[in-house]
Amino acid sequence: MDQSIKKVILLGSGALKIGQAGEFDYSGSQALKAMREEGIETVLINPNIATIQTSEGVADKVYFLPITPYFVEKVIQKEQPDGILLAFGGQTALNCGTELYQSGTLEKYGVRVLGTSVEAIMITEDRDLFVKKLNEIDAKTPLSHAVETLEDALIAAREIGFPIMVRSAYALGGQGSGICENETEFLELCKSALSFSNQILVEESLKGWKEIEFEVIRDSNDHCFTVVPMENFDPLGIHTGESIVVAPIITLTKEQISLLEDIAGRVVRHIGIVGECNIQYAFNAVTNDYRIIEINARLSRSSALASKASGYPLAFVATKLALGYTLDQIGEMGTPNSAYKAPAVDYMIVKIPRWDLNKFYGVSHEIGSSMKSVGEIMSIGQSFEEIIQKGLRMIGQGMHGFVGNREITFDDVEESLAKPTDLRIFAIADAFEKGYSVVQIEELTKIDPWFLGKLENIYNYSKVLSTYNKIEELPEEVLREAKRLGFSDFQIARFVEEPSGTLQEALIRVRKLRKGMGILPVVRRINTVASDHPDKTNYLYFTYGSEKAYVPHKDEKEAVVVLGSGAYRIGSSVEFDWCSVNAVQTARELGYASVMINYNPETVSTDYDMCDRLYFDELTFERVMDVIDIEEPKGVIVSVGGQIPNNLAMKLHHQQVPILGTSPLSIDRAENRHKFSAMLDELGIDQPRWKEASSISEIDAFIDEVGFPLLIRPSYVLSGAAMNVCYDREQMHVFLKMAVNVSKEYPVVVSSFMQNAKEIEFDAVAKNGEVVEYAISEHVEFAGVHSGDATLVFPAQKIYFETMRRVKKISKQIARELNISGPFNIQYLAKNNDIKVIECNLRASRSFPFVSKVLKHNFIETATRIMLDAPYAKPDSSVFDLDYIGVKASQFSFSRLQNTDPVLGVDMSSTGEVGCIGEDFSDAILKSMLSVGYKIPKKGILISSGEMKSKVDLLEACKLLGEKGYDLYASHGTCKFLGDNGIKATDVNWPDEDGENNIPRMIADKQFDLIINIPKDVTRRELTNGYIIRRGAVDYNIPLITNARLASAFITAFCKMGLEDIEIKSWDEY
Repeated sequence: MDQSIKKVILLGSGALKIGQAGEFDYSGSQALKAMREEGIETVLINPNIATIQTSEGVADKVYFLPITPYFVEKVIQKEQPDGILLAFGGQTALNCGTELYQSGTLEKYGVRVLGTSVEAIMITEDRDLFVKKLNEIDAKTPLSHAVETLEDALIAAREIGFPIMVRSAYALGGQGSGICENETEFLELCKSALSFSNQILVEESLKGWKEIEFEVIRDSNDHCFTVVPMENFDPLGIHTGESIVVAPIITLTKEQISLLEDIAGRVVRHIGIVGECNIQYAFNAVTNDYRIIEINARLSRSSALASKASGYPLAFVATKLALGYTLDQIGEMGTPNSAYKAPAVDYMIVKIPRWDLNKFYGVSHEIGSSMKSVGEIMSIGQSFEEIIQKGLRMIGQGMHGFVGNREITFDDVEESLAKPTDLRIFAIADAFEKGYSVVQIEELTKIDPWFLGKLENIYNYSKVLSTYNKIEELPEEVLREAKRLGFSDFQIARFVEEPSGTLQEALIRVRKLRKGMGILPVVRRINTVASDHPDKTNYLYFTYGSEKAYVPHKDEKEAVVVLGSGAYRIGSSVEFDWCSVNAVQTARELGYASVMINYNPETVSTDYDMCDRLYFDELTFERVMDVIDIEEPKGVIVSVGGQIPNNLAMKLHHQQVPILGTSPLSIDRAENRHKFSAMLDELGIDQPRWKEASSISEIDAFIDEVGFPLLIRPSYVLSGAAMNVCYDREQMHVFLKMAVNVSKEYPVVVSSFMQNAKEIEFDAVAKNGEVVEYAISEHVEFAGVHSGDATLVFPAQKIYFETMRRVKKISKQIARELNISGPFNIQYLAKNNDIKVIECNLRASRSFPFVSKVLKHNFIETATRIMLDAPYAKPDSSVFDLDYIGVKASQFSFSRLQNTDPVLGVDMSSTGEVGCIGEDFSDAILKSMLSVGYKIPKKGILISSGEMKSKVDLLEACKLLGEKGYDLYASHGTCKFLGDNGIKATDVNWPDEDGENNIPRMIADKQFDLIINIPKDVTRRELTNGYIIRRGAVDYNIPLITNARLASAFITAFCKMGLEDIEIKSWDEY
């Protein structure tokens, strides 16, 4: 190892967004772990406060600051590091590091880039350099022209011929890319792509070829090999992040794979990559022709997947290589697998993306070369049928596997097969149902017939099951084969007896029959590399496709099972992974054997070093029971993984499974609106007026009593799915149609909606009903913005003391009544001094990591200790008097979701968040807004401020802007209002008006640095003027704020202080 390296800076990836999610928390944590082993001091810059990597004991110093050249330079100045790592924070870290290198900043402070050189990185990022470099060794790339103007783009297009692929250089997750069939489509796409990047690529389209992906590792001695070759189930033309991925490669011959491996080795050597990189090919299996599509000289989404798929920790090894080790030195750690050679696998995996497109009104469900998925799962097993069925249950969108999903049929199945959407795999099932053959489906989808044949096996077997009419009559061999093909007990019950309702009772009968016949899943182990005790590393999965069972290594310790949070989605992401990891680690410290169940490959919780036994498998009732049968644990923790484990509490309780912490009966009392509401009434606690209605006439009676606006929502929801505020009867009828479909067993709830009310969050931990520690935070925005999208301030700054006192009092009453032991969260509405309870979750909430880190008091550790009856440190009251403030801001990914209206409402739409700490509110909010991509404007600002209330809210802020000398542009009403109040603004014309100052034209000409557009009528979804402005802002990459209170806070902050006034302090200095 290079001894001169004593201190290293690592750049994280910031807020989770589409195209860059939890996988960088995993790779960054691995890198920090590898450096800590070597005794190197580490400094991490990452404003994402919900991650594991920004927790205590991972890096020596953490800065919650924006990952931009300005702030990174400030930290370098202060910390004087020897080296910097750029490959572990996605495209964000790579772009920032490249800029610092090119501007000479790194050289100025003597900071070395460790691992792959910036020159090599730039070859992989800059298309022209890339093609030239690969031409030197005759490696084929798609015919392509890099252009910087529209005129050149057209010339290139005519030369190559349509269809044409457009991509923007230096962009994340295929942003600004797509396939165009003709010139009009082409021009439209080029305009948008040029706003994200100053260089775009026009290239031949290879749509319909296979897409193959390798992770390649190489050390400074030129030892080089590929880890887990992977293939996409979908043909080229769909971004790998959007595609189902299978490993190892099944549909190519050994010779074809080694041909591609050989090319990969040559390319990686020629470019000079040291460490890990990912290479993507288009491959034509008939002619053996190939093209290299791209190389990422950094850890990518697929490297997290490949690490989990193989037990080979790529990020960890890449860090050691960057520090100057060679692979043979990392190798022999007494394991059957050394880091020196590629791991051998005796199983198959499939990765399936998770989309949440239903949350976005107006977005197209077609998937293509630009990424829209928000999370992913990985499923492990012995046959393709088994893993695809397991995987489709794991994505958590109400599917029971490949077949048996009654709710889904397609009107035009051919269209659904030919034009891929997020539901195409279910269109294949529907096509089999409608009599299409594998050949016909292949024709339409270009999916390899091998995969389609396996899917047909599943379909055919569902027909075999349907020939039986009673569960108890199923023969052993039929049941055994069904399980081998990945059928769940639920599916079997459905195909045999066709019961209605929840099927819980029928499913338990299938389980009983199966156990009676001795048809049980076997546990298998995946060999891992570079762990301290390889023989004791339990990285496990269940399968019905093998006889050879692995018996997990157990000692005398009692087991504690923690249920993880599953696929990341809107409403549940890395913050629950932080909670899960803290729970397993605390259980481990207390001397228990910690057991984790989770199946998300992006996470730290599915790292085999994090717990004693990791079951990389489903979080369904059936599978959790399988784990409990083997583990016989002291108990199960269901309160740290978000809504999925919470929903299992009652089902497990009915099977006499010990649930640790708060009783499942209490969980049901808090989740069931009737029981909860009745309880509040008994305790004399105020709540918004509501009614549960199962008919329209009941709702009409309620409206006559309470009036509009109303909030409508179904029972049992995750992050406000199908909640909506309605302002008149017509809207209400439209929404009711949507809401009732969400859950048929539960009727819909209508409640009166308070306008201009403050929302307050109470996060706490209790023991036997007594509150042990708590955090009270407030939203910047008024109620009506989902708490997952709102900007959160902790400690709360602008609440009356009286309100504070009453919030504490009511929370204590509720905790006592529900006898809470463990984490919980209550949301309040406050207006003047009226306080109402909106809801109470008896589990950790999204804000737990944020308040824990600002307070420097780990709520989950306390909660876990309480649930396991262990001693805990009770904080004294001085802990709650902080001299600083934390602000949590949300990250939106609207630019990925074409046509969606980027407004905030009661339904959650953010994909991630950051949390920054500051000396005062301005300092903290400025850091967090800059961290989610806002910029301090230099010139023009466009303001259209909606109704009178928001015009007044923004008045002070607009005065400050005027004093600062900004050019203000305003729509007619706002312009008049500002003029009346002595503020100078230029009048501009709405999109549907002609005249010189037309807003869309000015947006396209980049005349604004910030757009503030406060929607008047939140629910009219037509393509109105407001929509055109908001969408224009997003498509041209101009910062947009749609909430008056947030806009006012942000403006006040950047008018009061400039960049140079922002404090550069690490977490431990507060």
